[in-house]
Formats: sequence, structure tokens, C-alpha cells
Amino acid sequence: MFAETQRLDSPTGATIAYHHAPASGEARGILLISHGLAEHSRRYEAFAHAMASHSFHVYAHDHRGHGETVAADAPTGRFARRGGVDQVIADVLAMRELAAAAHPGLPIILFGHSMGGLISLNTAVTHPDKFDAVTVWNSNFNPGIAGRAAQLILKTERMFKGSDVPSGPLPKLTFGAWGKSIANRRTEFDWLSRVPEQVDKYVADPLCGFDASVSLWLDIFELSFRAPQKAYLGRLRGDMPIHLVGGAKDPATDNGKAISWLSNHLKGAGFSHITTIIYPDMRHETLNEIDADQAIADFANWCRKITARN
Repeated sequence: MFAETQRLDSPTGATIAYHHAPASGEARGILLISHGLAEHSRRYEAFAHAMASHSFHVYAHDHRGHGETVAADAPTGRFARRGGVDQVIADVLAMRELAAAAHPGLPIILFGHSMGGLISLNTAVTHPDKFDAVTVWNSNFNPGIAGRAAQLILKTERMFKGSDVPSGPLPKLTFGAWGKSIANRRTEFDWLSRVPEQVDKYVADPLCGFDASVSLWLDIFELSFRAPQKAYLGRLRGDMPIHLVGGAKDPATDNGKAISWLSNHLKGAGFSHITTIIYPDMRHETLNEIDADQAIADFANWCRKITARN
């Protein structure tokens, strides 16, 4: 069933493409998946079926400017002409309402990988009463001075070129730099995974690897810097279960240090139910890595525990 593309008309004006894997047996909860930058929700099929086998209804959708989702103001590589962060969050909320209406009374877990993790935590702090737990995998909420410099570069690009064109420097400073960090790399995307077949699938996928616009990069940095602020985190209850995952060989998160930073930051903000796992040899795409089955099993075990509390 996950292979079937379904459609949802979002209040934002987007026609959201999404996929659904129904829970096996009596459902424990709902898992909403947010994918990463320059990819799409179909890539999460194996993960969705695995979590469905653990009795979770799984929904995964394509964000604006990605995959098969269509919006007049969001061609490939752009969230929106303006207000992209608010729009992409509103689309996640629309998916939440669809899932909650289909399966009333079940706890709802937000799952996000990379850019999707940025979106998930920002969605949770924007709508704190709508979700029961949040999962952030392989996301960087601490880009620091380099992130502020990138914002300046992007604003300069916007001034001279506009916001709806691909950024020139940012792909080199991110994807390009991460690719070069892998010794004896076979492709420029080896930073994603140590599994050659998974890297090749990404490279060959026409819906992956596109250049993000200046506006999308600006939206990504807004997501990165916004959610960790005290004013936003303070909206969440202190016992909100939060699951953090990173890879110690992931250049996109400073080899997992960004995940450790987020864990410490959340604990310092008073959150008491944080689970943090840094897998020693994994790169960026935990779900497509060697030993991905173990990571999924660990996550499923966490999901069973936190839904048992509800």
C-alpha cells in the first residue's frame, strides 16, 4: 500500500503527495515521517513497512518543492515564494490532522531525518499540543558562526540574483564539502552511506540531488536557528519524549557532534525524557546504512515504550 501515491489538499494550497503503510495488528500509534533535503518520501518505504510491522500506522509525505507534491508557489527546490517555513509546517500539520482523523485516539510521533528533523522539531514547538513525541535523526541545529556566515552569503545572493534561483556557494559549502571529507570516495555522495547500492540509488533517482534555491537554503537556516530558542522550546512540556540519532562519521552533523549538542541543549532547557544514540561508524542516512536494521529495532523499541506510557 505504501507504494501507492495518495493526495491531500493542504490549507496552504499545496497538493501533498503522501504514502501510507497501515499498522499490523492492533495499532500502537501513528508515525509521521519528514524526509530530508533533495529527496522524497518514497525512499522511506522499507522503514515504513518495518514500523508498520511493529503496529504503527506510518505516513510519509513529500515536502513542498520535493517529490510529487505540487504547489503553485513551490517548484522543485523551493518551499514557497515567501513564508516557506510556516508553509512547510502547516503542511505537516495537515498530514497530522489526516492521520488523526483516520486513527482517532492514537499517540502521534513526529519523525524527521536531516532537513526533516529540522521541520519536525519546529512543527512540534509551533503546535505543542498536537504531538506526543518527536524524533530527530541526523539534523544540525547548531550551525554556529558558519551558519550565520551562510545566511549572510545567501542574503547577498538574494540581493543580486533573487531568491528563486539555485544558490552558487551553498552546494559547495555543504554537499560538496561533505563529499570531499570521505577518504577514498567512490562518488561525491558517499557521505550519505557506506552501502554502495544505496548511494547509487540516490544518484540515479531523478527526484534526488537537485539544487536548492536561495530561498530554500534561507528557510533551512531559519529552521536550524529557531527551534532551539528558549521562547520556542518553552512551549513543549518538559516530559515530551524526544529521540535523537546521529552518526559518528556523518560530516553533515560534524560527525554526530551536532546531535550531542542538541541533546545537551534540550537537557539544559529542562527536558527529562531524552534518548540519544550516536552510531559509531554510520554516515548521514542511518536508514540506508550498514546495520540500519539495528537502528530501526532500537527506534521501534523506544516507540513501543513511549506509546505504552500514553
